[in-house]
Amino acid sequence: MILLIRGNVKYRAGILAIFIIIGSVSCQTTLQKPVAFKPELRQGSYFTEEEAKDQLTQFSKSYSNLKEWKKRAKRIRKGILRGSGLLEPPSTHNLNPIIHSKRIYDGYTVENLAFESLPGFFVTGNLYRPKDITGPFAAILCPHGHFQKPNGGGRFRPDHQIRCATLASAGAIVLSYDMVGWGDSTQTTHGHPQVLALQLWNSIRAVDFLVSLDDVDPKRIGITGASGGGTQSFLLAAVDDRVAVSVPVVMVSAHFYGGCDCESGMPIHKSQHHETNNAEITALAAPRPQLIISCGEDWTKNTPRVEYPYIRNVYRLFGAETQVKNVHLAKEGHDYGPTKRVAAYEFLSIHLDLSFVKIDEGGVRIEKQEVMRVFDPEHPRPAHALMTDEAITKVLTKK
Repeated sequence: MILLIRGNVKYRAGILAIFIIIGSVSCQTTLQKPVAFKPELRQGSYFTEEEAKDQLTQFSKSYSNLKEWKKRAKRIRKGILRGSGLLEPPSTHNLNPIIHSKRIYDGYTVENLAFESLPGFFVTGNLYRPKDITGPFAAILCPHGHFQKPNGGGRFRPDHQIRCATLASAGAIVLSYDMVGWGDSTQTTHGHPQVLALQLWNSIRAVDFLVSLDDVDPKRIGITGASGGGTQSFLLAAVDDRVAVSVPVVMVSAHFYGGCDCESGMPIHKSQHHETNNAEITALAAPRPQLIISCGEDWTKNTPRVEYPYIRNVYRLFGAETQVKNVHLAKEGHDYGPTKRVAAYEFLSIHLDLSFVKIDEGGVRIEKQEVMRVFDPEHPRPAHALMTDEAITKVLTKK
Protein backbone atom coordinates (compact mmCIF):
# COMPACT_ATOMS: atom_id res chain seq x y z
CA MET A 1 0.00 0.00 0.00
CA ILE A 2 2.84 2.45 0.70
CA LEU A 3 4.27 1.92 -2.79
CA LEU A 4 0.87 2.52 -4.40
CA ILE A 5 0.32 5.77 -2.57
CA ARG A 6 3.66 7.11 -3.78
CA GLY A 7 2.96 6.37 -7.46
CA ASN A 8 0.71 8.29 -9.89
CA VAL A 9 -2.97 7.48 -10.28
CA LYS A 10 -2.61 5.49 -13.49
CA TYR A 11 0.31 3.51 -12.07
CA ARG A 12 -1.64 2.82 -8.87
CA ALA A 13 -4.64 1.69 -10.87
CA GLY A 14 -2.54 -0.64 -13.02
CA ILE A 15 -0.79 -2.22 -10.07
CA LEU A 16 -4.09 -2.56 -8.24
CA ALA A 17 -5.62 -4.32 -11.23
CA ILE A 18 -2.69 -6.74 -11.30
CA PHE A 19 -3.10 -7.39 -7.57
CA ILE A 20 -6.80 -8.04 -8.05
CA ILE A 21 -6.13 -10.50 -10.88
CA ILE A 22 -3.39 -12.28 -8.94
CA GLY A 23 -5.57 -12.41 -5.85
CA SER A 24 -8.46 -13.78 -7.90
CA VAL A 25 -6.30 -16.46 -9.48
CA SER A 26 -4.79 -17.32 -6.11
CA CYS A 27 -8.22 -17.70 -4.51
CA GLN A 28 -9.49 -19.79 -7.38
CA THR A 29 -6.42 -22.02 -7.20
CA THR A 30 -6.83 -22.52 -3.45
CA LEU A 31 -10.51 -23.34 -3.79
CA GLN A 32 -10.13 -25.62 -6.77
CA LYS A 33 -7.03 -27.47 -5.56
CA PRO A 34 -7.04 -27.68 -1.77
CA VAL A 35 -3.87 -29.01 -0.22
CA ALA A 36 -4.58 -32.45 1.23
CA PHE A 37 -3.25 -33.09 4.73
CA LYS A 38 -0.89 -36.02 4.79
CA PRO A 39 -0.87 -37.89 8.10
CA GLU A 40 2.56 -37.66 9.65
CA LEU A 41 4.56 -40.53 11.10
CA ARG A 42 6.66 -39.81 14.15
CA GLN A 43 9.20 -42.53 14.69
CA GLY A 44 12.30 -43.06 16.75
CA SER A 45 13.86 -39.99 18.38
CA TYR A 46 11.69 -37.60 16.42
CA PHE A 47 12.33 -34.66 18.74
CA THR A 48 15.30 -33.60 20.79
CA GLU A 49 14.80 -33.94 24.52
CA GLU A 50 14.37 -30.18 24.87
CA GLU A 51 11.87 -29.98 22.00
CA ALA A 52 9.82 -32.75 23.60
CA LYS A 53 9.79 -30.92 26.91
CA ASP A 54 8.59 -27.76 25.16
CA GLN A 55 5.88 -29.74 23.39
CA LEU A 56 4.52 -31.04 26.69
CA THR A 57 4.46 -27.45 27.96
CA GLN A 58 2.39 -26.44 24.93
CA PHE A 59 0.06 -29.40 25.40
CA SER A 60 -0.55 -28.40 29.02
CA LYS A 61 -1.70 -24.94 27.89
CA SER A 62 -4.52 -26.47 25.84
CA TYR A 63 -6.55 -27.38 28.95
CA SER A 64 -6.92 -26.02 32.46
CA ASN A 65 -9.54 -28.23 34.07
CA LEU A 66 -10.94 -31.75 33.97
CA LYS A 67 -13.65 -30.97 31.43
CA GLU A 68 -11.13 -29.55 28.98
CA TRP A 69 -8.73 -32.47 29.51
CA LYS A 70 -11.50 -34.99 28.86
CA LYS A 71 -12.30 -33.21 25.61
CA ARG A 72 -8.63 -33.35 24.59
CA ALA A 73 -8.33 -36.98 25.71
CA LYS A 74 -11.32 -37.94 23.60
CA ARG A 75 -9.75 -36.30 20.55
CA ILE A 76 -6.41 -38.05 21.13
CA ARG A 77 -8.04 -41.43 21.66
CA LYS A 78 -10.01 -40.98 18.47
CA GLY A 79 -6.81 -39.97 16.68
CA ILE A 80 -5.05 -43.15 17.80
CA LEU A 81 -7.93 -45.32 16.61
CA ARG A 82 -8.29 -43.42 13.34
CA GLY A 83 -4.54 -43.51 12.70
CA SER A 84 -4.42 -47.25 13.28
CA GLY A 85 -7.51 -47.89 11.15
CA LEU A 86 -9.47 -49.13 14.17
CA LEU A 87 -11.87 -46.21 14.59
CA GLU A 88 -14.40 -48.50 12.97
CA PRO A 89 -13.07 -51.80 14.33
CA PRO A 90 -13.19 -55.09 12.46
CA SER A 91 -16.29 -57.16 12.99
CA THR A 92 -16.03 -59.24 16.13
CA HIS A 93 -15.69 -62.95 15.53
CA ASN A 94 -15.84 -66.01 17.73
CA LEU A 95 -12.52 -66.40 19.52
CA ASN A 96 -12.50 -70.18 18.99
CA PRO A 97 -9.77 -70.78 21.60
CA ILE A 98 -7.34 -73.68 21.30
CA ILE A 99 -5.86 -74.71 24.67
CA HIS A 100 -3.68 -77.76 25.21
CA SER A 101 -0.65 -79.39 26.87
CA LYS A 102 -1.23 -78.40 30.50
CA ARG A 103 1.86 -78.55 32.74
CA ILE A 104 1.58 -78.45 36.53
CA TYR A 105 4.28 -76.77 38.60
CA ASP A 106 4.71 -75.46 42.13
CA GLY A 107 1.97 -72.87 42.59
CA TYR A 108 0.91 -72.49 38.97
CA THR A 109 0.10 -74.25 35.70
CA VAL A 110 0.96 -73.45 32.07
CA GLU A 111 -1.01 -74.20 28.91
CA ASN A 112 -0.43 -73.43 25.25
CA LEU A 113 -3.06 -71.16 23.76
CA ALA A 114 -4.33 -69.70 20.50
CA PHE A 115 -7.49 -67.78 19.64
CA GLU A 116 -8.77 -65.94 16.58
CA SER A 117 -8.57 -62.18 16.86
CA LEU A 118 -9.81 -62.02 13.26
CA PRO A 119 -11.37 -64.79 11.19
CA GLY A 120 -8.37 -66.93 10.26
CA PHE A 121 -5.80 -64.90 12.22
CA PHE A 122 -4.53 -66.43 15.46
CA VAL A 123 -3.10 -64.82 18.57
CA THR A 124 -0.64 -67.31 20.06
CA GLY A 125 0.87 -67.66 23.51
CA ASN A 126 0.68 -69.31 26.90
CA LEU A 127 -1.87 -69.19 29.67
CA TYR A 128 -0.53 -69.25 33.23
CA ARG A 129 -3.02 -70.10 35.98
CA PRO A 130 -2.85 -70.14 39.78
CA LYS A 131 -2.76 -73.60 41.32
CA ASP A 132 -4.75 -74.57 44.43
CA ILE A 133 -6.37 -71.12 44.67
CA THR A 134 -10.08 -70.45 44.22
CA GLY A 135 -11.25 -67.62 41.94
CA PRO A 136 -12.51 -65.32 40.68
CA PHE A 137 -9.04 -64.19 39.65
CA ALA A 138 -7.44 -61.01 38.46
CA ALA A 139 -6.07 -61.33 34.91
CA ILE A 140 -2.90 -59.79 33.51
CA LEU A 141 -1.75 -59.40 29.92
CA CYS A 142 2.03 -59.78 29.48
CA PRO A 143 3.27 -58.62 26.04
CA HIS A 144 6.97 -59.41 25.64
CA GLY A 145 8.55 -56.62 23.60
CA HIS A 146 11.49 -56.78 21.19
CA PHE A 147 13.82 -58.78 23.39
CA GLN A 148 15.75 -61.46 21.52
CA LYS A 149 17.72 -64.42 22.87
CA PRO A 150 18.12 -66.45 25.03
CA ASN A 151 15.74 -69.38 24.61
CA GLY A 152 14.36 -68.07 21.33
CA GLY A 153 13.47 -64.57 22.50
CA GLY A 154 10.04 -63.05 23.02
CA ARG A 155 7.71 -64.96 25.31
CA PHE A 156 10.19 -67.85 25.53
CA ARG A 157 12.83 -65.79 27.37
CA PRO A 158 13.53 -66.93 30.94
CA ASP A 159 12.87 -63.49 32.45
CA HIS A 160 9.48 -63.34 30.71
CA GLN A 161 8.52 -66.80 31.94
CA ILE A 162 9.58 -65.81 35.45
CA ARG A 163 7.33 -62.74 35.42
CA CYS A 164 4.29 -64.65 34.17
CA ALA A 165 4.72 -67.62 36.51
CA THR A 166 5.33 -65.45 39.57
CA LEU A 167 2.19 -63.40 38.94
CA ALA A 168 0.19 -66.62 38.43
CA SER A 169 1.52 -68.04 41.70
CA ALA A 170 0.24 -64.89 43.42
CA GLY A 171 -3.30 -65.44 42.16
CA ALA A 172 -3.59 -63.98 38.66
CA ILE A 173 -4.46 -65.63 35.36
CA VAL A 174 -1.69 -64.42 33.06
CA LEU A 175 -1.80 -64.31 29.26
CA SER A 176 1.60 -64.18 27.60
CA TYR A 177 1.10 -63.54 23.87
CA ASP A 178 3.32 -63.20 20.82
CA MET A 179 3.93 -60.04 18.91
CA VAL A 180 2.96 -60.40 15.27
CA GLY A 181 5.66 -62.36 13.45
CA TRP A 182 7.24 -63.69 16.65
CA GLY A 183 7.05 -67.10 18.31
CA ASP A 184 4.11 -69.03 16.90
CA SER A 185 2.62 -65.97 15.21
CA THR A 186 4.05 -66.79 11.79
CA GLN A 187 1.05 -66.12 9.56
CA THR A 188 2.80 -62.90 8.58
CA THR A 189 6.04 -61.14 9.45
CA HIS A 190 6.68 -58.33 11.91
CA GLY A 191 7.09 -56.17 8.81
CA HIS A 192 3.41 -56.30 7.88
CA PRO A 193 2.44 -52.74 6.82
CA GLN A 194 -0.35 -52.66 9.41
CA VAL A 195 1.51 -54.44 12.20
CA LEU A 196 0.61 -51.69 14.69
CA ALA A 197 -3.10 -52.16 14.02
CA LEU A 198 -2.79 -55.95 14.20
CA GLN A 199 -1.02 -55.84 17.56
CA LEU A 200 -3.39 -53.32 19.08
CA TRP A 201 -6.38 -55.32 17.87
CA ASN A 202 -4.79 -58.51 19.23
CA SER A 203 -4.47 -56.85 22.63
CA ILE A 204 -8.09 -55.71 22.59
CA ARG A 205 -9.20 -59.22 21.68
CA ALA A 206 -6.91 -60.64 24.36
CA VAL A 207 -8.99 -58.71 26.90
CA ASP A 208 -12.10 -60.18 25.25
CA PHE A 209 -10.62 -63.63 25.78
CA LEU A 210 -9.75 -63.04 29.43
CA VAL A 211 -13.16 -61.65 30.38
CA SER A 212 -14.79 -64.61 28.62
CA LEU A 213 -13.28 -66.95 31.22
CA ASP A 214 -15.73 -67.86 33.97
CA ASP A 215 -13.16 -67.46 36.74
CA VAL A 216 -11.83 -64.02 35.74
CA ASP A 217 -12.99 -60.90 37.55
CA PRO A 218 -13.60 -58.42 34.67
CA LYS A 219 -12.96 -55.49 37.00
CA ARG A 220 -9.42 -56.66 37.75
CA ILE A 221 -7.66 -56.65 34.37
CA GLY A 222 -4.04 -55.50 34.17
CA ILE A 223 -1.28 -55.23 31.60
CA THR A 224 2.48 -54.90 31.87
CA GLY A 225 5.33 -55.12 29.39
CA ALA A 226 8.71 -53.59 28.67
CA SER A 227 10.12 -51.85 25.60
CA GLY A 228 7.75 -52.68 22.72
CA GLY A 229 5.65 -54.47 25.34
CA GLY A 230 5.55 -51.18 27.21
CA THR A 231 4.16 -49.51 24.09
CA GLN A 232 1.51 -52.20 23.85
CA SER A 233 0.70 -51.62 27.52
CA PHE A 234 0.08 -47.88 27.35
CA LEU A 235 -1.66 -48.05 23.96
CA LEU A 236 -4.13 -50.66 25.18
CA ALA A 237 -4.77 -48.79 28.44
CA ALA A 238 -5.35 -45.62 26.39
CA VAL A 239 -8.07 -47.06 24.15
CA ASP A 240 -9.65 -49.81 26.30
CA ASP A 241 -10.98 -48.76 29.69
CA ARG A 242 -11.47 -52.39 30.72
CA VAL A 243 -7.79 -52.27 31.64
CA ALA A 244 -7.94 -51.41 35.34
CA VAL A 245 -4.18 -51.27 36.05
CA SER A 246 -1.20 -50.72 33.74
CA VAL A 247 2.56 -50.95 34.24
CA PRO A 248 4.51 -49.78 31.14
CA VAL A 249 8.23 -50.41 31.60
CA VAL A 250 11.21 -48.54 30.06
CA MET A 251 9.16 -47.00 27.26
CA VAL A 252 7.31 -43.83 28.34
CA SER A 253 9.13 -40.99 26.60
CA ALA A 254 8.08 -37.67 25.11
CA HIS A 255 10.90 -37.48 22.56
CA PHE A 256 11.12 -41.16 21.54
CA TYR A 257 8.17 -42.61 19.64
CA GLY A 258 9.29 -46.21 19.33
CA GLY A 259 11.81 -47.61 16.91
CA CYS A 260 9.59 -50.21 15.22
CA ASP A 261 6.62 -49.94 12.89
CA CYS A 262 4.55 -51.87 15.41
CA GLU A 263 4.87 -48.83 17.70
CA SER A 264 4.87 -45.88 15.33
CA GLY A 265 4.45 -47.11 11.75
CA MET A 266 0.92 -45.74 11.44
CA PRO A 267 -0.15 -42.10 12.04
CA ILE A 268 -1.35 -42.41 15.65
CA HIS A 269 0.63 -39.41 16.95
CA LYS A 270 -0.32 -36.68 14.50
CA SER A 271 -3.14 -36.11 12.07
CA GLN A 272 -5.24 -33.23 10.82
CA HIS A 273 -7.29 -33.51 14.02
CA HIS A 274 -4.79 -34.30 16.78
CA GLU A 275 -1.18 -34.17 17.92
CA THR A 276 0.28 -36.06 20.85
CA ASN A 277 3.23 -38.11 22.07
CA ASN A 278 3.72 -41.28 24.09
CA ALA A 279 3.85 -39.48 27.43
CA GLU A 280 0.43 -37.97 26.81
CA ILE A 281 -0.94 -41.26 25.48
CA THR A 282 0.17 -42.81 28.77
CA ALA A 283 -1.81 -40.13 30.61
CA LEU A 284 -5.00 -41.33 28.91
CA ALA A 285 -5.13 -44.12 31.51
CA ALA A 286 -6.04 -41.58 34.20
CA PRO A 287 -7.54 -41.98 36.76
CA ARG A 288 -6.86 -45.75 36.70
CA PRO A 289 -3.84 -46.96 38.69
CA GLN A 290 -0.60 -46.89 36.73
CA LEU A 291 3.05 -47.51 37.53
CA ILE A 292 5.63 -46.09 35.13
CA ILE A 293 9.01 -47.78 35.43
CA SER A 294 11.97 -45.93 33.91
CA CYS A 295 15.75 -46.23 33.91
CA GLY A 296 18.86 -44.14 33.45
CA GLU A 297 20.33 -45.81 30.38
CA ASP A 298 17.71 -45.38 27.66
CA TRP A 299 15.18 -42.82 26.41
CA THR A 300 13.30 -42.92 29.74
CA LYS A 301 16.18 -41.25 31.59
CA ASN A 302 14.18 -38.00 31.86
CA THR A 303 10.92 -39.55 33.03
CA PRO A 304 11.06 -38.33 36.66
CA ARG A 305 11.46 -34.67 35.65
CA VAL A 306 9.70 -34.50 32.24
CA GLU A 307 7.12 -37.17 31.43
CA TYR A 308 6.03 -38.19 34.92
CA PRO A 309 5.18 -34.66 36.15
CA TYR A 310 3.02 -34.10 33.06
CA ILE A 311 1.18 -37.40 33.58
CA ARG A 312 0.79 -36.80 37.31
CA ASN A 313 -0.76 -33.38 36.61
CA VAL A 314 -3.40 -35.07 34.45
CA TYR A 315 -4.15 -37.45 37.31
CA ARG A 316 -4.39 -34.43 39.63
CA LEU A 317 -7.27 -33.09 37.53
CA PHE A 318 -9.19 -36.22 38.55
CA GLY A 319 -8.13 -35.85 42.18
CA ALA A 320 -6.24 -39.14 41.65
CA GLU A 321 -2.57 -38.15 41.80
CA THR A 322 -1.94 -40.94 44.33
CA GLN A 323 -2.97 -43.51 41.70
CA VAL A 324 0.07 -42.95 39.49
CA LYS A 325 3.65 -43.74 40.50
CA ASN A 326 7.09 -43.65 38.95
CA VAL A 327 9.91 -46.00 39.91
CA HIS A 328 13.12 -44.69 38.36
CA LEU A 329 16.24 -46.86 38.38
CA ALA A 330 18.99 -44.45 37.41
CA LYS A 331 21.74 -47.06 37.24
CA GLU A 332 19.81 -49.68 35.29
CA GLY A 333 19.29 -50.29 31.57
CA HIS A 334 16.67 -51.27 29.05
CA ASP A 335 15.18 -54.51 30.34
CA TYR A 336 12.52 -56.02 32.59
CA GLY A 337 15.04 -57.20 35.17
CA PRO A 338 14.54 -58.34 38.78
CA THR A 339 14.34 -54.87 40.37
CA LYS A 340 11.76 -53.73 37.85
CA ARG A 341 9.76 -56.93 38.27
CA VAL A 342 9.63 -56.56 42.06
CA ALA A 343 8.29 -52.99 41.68
CA ALA A 344 5.64 -54.25 39.27
CA TYR A 345 4.67 -57.17 41.52
CA GLU A 346 4.16 -54.86 44.48
CA PHE A 347 2.04 -52.37 42.53
CA LEU A 348 -0.08 -55.03 40.82
CA SER A 349 -0.53 -56.82 44.12
CA ILE A 350 -2.01 -53.72 45.73
CA HIS A 351 -4.31 -52.71 42.88
CA LEU A 352 -5.38 -56.16 41.65
CA ASP A 353 -5.64 -57.68 45.13
CA LEU A 354 -3.08 -60.43 44.59
CA SER A 355 -1.89 -62.72 47.35
CA PHE A 356 1.86 -62.09 47.52
CA VAL A 357 2.94 -63.37 50.92
CA LYS A 358 6.49 -62.68 49.82
CA ILE A 359 7.98 -62.24 46.39
CA ASP A 360 9.86 -65.38 45.46
CA GLU A 361 10.85 -66.20 41.88
CA GLY A 362 12.95 -69.19 42.90
CA GLY A 363 10.32 -71.86 42.23
CA VAL A 364 9.69 -71.00 38.57
CA ARG A 365 10.39 -73.76 36.05
CA ILE A 366 12.03 -72.40 32.89
CA GLU A 367 10.54 -74.29 29.95
CA LYS A 368 12.10 -74.94 26.57
CA GLN A 369 10.41 -73.23 23.67
CA GLU A 370 9.50 -76.57 22.09
CA VAL A 371 7.28 -77.31 25.09
CA MET A 372 5.63 -73.87 24.95
CA ARG A 373 4.72 -73.86 21.26
CA VAL A 374 1.06 -73.79 20.32
CA PHE A 375 1.40 -75.27 16.84
CA ASP A 376 3.46 -78.40 16.29
CA PRO A 377 3.00 -81.73 14.45
CA GLU A 378 0.55 -82.92 17.10
CA HIS A 379 -1.33 -79.61 17.13
CA PRO A 380 -1.17 -78.19 13.59
CA ARG A 381 -2.32 -74.70 12.76
CA PRO A 382 -5.97 -74.86 11.56
CA ALA A 383 -6.35 -75.23 7.81
CA HIS A 384 -8.37 -72.01 7.45
CA ALA A 385 -5.53 -69.85 8.82
CA LEU A 386 -4.69 -66.92 6.54
CA MET A 387 -1.12 -67.08 5.26
CA THR A 388 -0.65 -64.02 3.05
CA ASP A 389 -0.36 -60.34 3.93
CA GLU A 390 -3.07 -59.49 1.41
CA ALA A 391 -5.57 -61.88 2.98
CA ILE A 392 -4.80 -60.65 6.50
CA THR A 393 -5.07 -57.01 5.46
CA LYS A 394 -8.41 -57.69 3.81
CA VAL A 395 -9.94 -59.26 6.91
CA LEU A 396 -8.42 -56.56 9.17
CA THR A 397 -9.95 -53.72 7.14
CA LYS A 398 -13.32 -55.41 6.61
CA LYS A 399 -15.85 -53.58 8.73
